[in-house]
Amino acid sequence: MKELKKQKGFKNYIILNNDGIVIKWDQIGAPIPYATAVHHASLVLDLCAKSKKYIKELFDQPDNDVDNIRLRTDEYELIAAQHGHFTLVVTQEDPKAAARNALLIEEAALAV
Repeated sequence: MKELKKQKGFKNYIILNNDGIVIKWDQIGAPIPYATAVHHASLVLDLCAKSKKYIKELFDQPDNDVDNIRLRTDEYELIAAQHGHFTLVVTQEDPKAAARNALLIEEAALAV
């Protein structure tokens, strides 16, 4: 986890079992509240279960297994990887969003 936290753009991670119980969570800066970690965990587990179900329906063997999910938005990227009875969820800042935010901050500073 220490190496993961050193990666550029890293925001937070959550480790949970497949029953939805959060085992460990951390964030750069102020830690995320436990309630937020549990909320994210339930949403990610639901997303993983549904994606596995629909991929199995759409594709034939052996191409119908989901190992991880990568979800990208305008603000961040969420990666969920399931292994055995555990799931790792990592959120990282989108590099394009970081550049966009830096540009907005610079423009605001020049406007003042």
